Amino acid sequence: MDIRKLQRTIVDALEDVKAQDIQVFNTEALTSLFDRVIVASGSSNRQTRALAASVRDRVKAAGGEVRNAEGDASGEWVLVDCGDAVVHIMQPMIRAYYRLEDIWGGRTVHLKRPVAAADGAVQAAPKAGAAKKVATKKVATKKVAAKKVATTKVAAKKAAVKRAPAKTAATKRAAATTKATVATTKATATPRARRA
Repeated sequence: MDIRKLQRTIVDALEDVKAQDIQVFNTEALTSLFDRVIVASGSSNRQTRALAASVRDRVKAAGGEVRNAEGDASGEWVLVDCGDAVVHIMQPMIRAYYRLEDIWGGRTVHLKRPVAAADGAVQAAPKAGAAKKVATKKVATKKVAAKKVATTKVAAKKAAVKRAPAKTAATKRAAATTKATVATTKATATPRARRA
C-alpha cells in the first residue's frame, strides 16, 4: 500500500472515533524501520482501545497489513504497527510525560483534506477556503481564551475577597492565644535568683 494512502486511512480511522491532537511525522531520514509515526490522544482507556481497533479494521479493509498491536490490555498507551507506519494512541497524561513528538517530531507531514466533487471524484481541498476557516477558528479561539481569562480573573478576585476575612480572623485568634500563653508563662515563672 502507498504510504500516503496508508497514512490517510489511519488518520481517517482516528478521526472517526474522535481522536484528539493527531500528528503525523515523516521518519524516513531517522530510521529505516518505518516511514511514518502517527501520534494521537484518546480521553480514556476505552477510547484508546476503540481508536486502535478502528485503525486495525480500516487498514485491513483498505488492503494494508497490521503486523502487531500492543497495550490493548491497559489502554493507556496502545501501539499499532502497520508496517510502514507506526501508530501511538495515548492518553493525554502519558503523552505529555513521554513527549514522543520530541523524539520523532523532526518533520511534520501536512495532510490534504479530500473534498468530494459533484461528479464523485475526490479533489484536493482549496487552500483559500481552508486558510479562511483556520483564520476564523483562530479568532474564535482567541475570543474564547480572552473570555476565560476575564472570567478567571473575576473568580480569583472574588475568592480572594472571601478568604481575606477568614484569614484575618484566624490570625487574630492565633495572636490572642499566643499572648495569653506568654502572659501565663510570665506569671507562673520565678526568676532564678529567687530560687537560689
